[in-house]
Amino acid sequence: MTHRIDWVFKRRDMPLRIVAEHGHWRRVEDRDGAGGWMHYTLLSGNRTVFVEQDLIELKARPNDGSQVVAQLEFGVIAQLGKCDEIWCQLSASGHRGWAPRSSLWGVEPDELRN
Repeated sequence: MTHRIDWVFKRRDMPLRIVAEHGHWRRVEDRDGAGGWMHYTLLSGNRTVFVEQDLIELKARPNDGSQVVAQLEFGVIAQLGKCDEIWCQLSASGHRGWAPRSSLWGVEPDELRN
């Protein structure tokens, strides 16, 4: 309550990277590197990612030859599901499918999710 507020996130489910912890506080960064300390109660446990390329194809299965179920525009925030070495399962705007992890911000390059 005694510290100044530097910025306020207004976009719901914004993906953030936690880079440090101190007690109940988490130092976070957004995709542009902007950040600061936030109380842990202000953070959600739901993982989201930011689409970094325009019109990425969301595939029915995690392979290039699979059917396209949707296209996601640059800036879309999607719920993150499973990830293997190349693909991540996403959910956005009622669509569910797989996208190449290289086109996403918010998942580490070597992070595997079951």
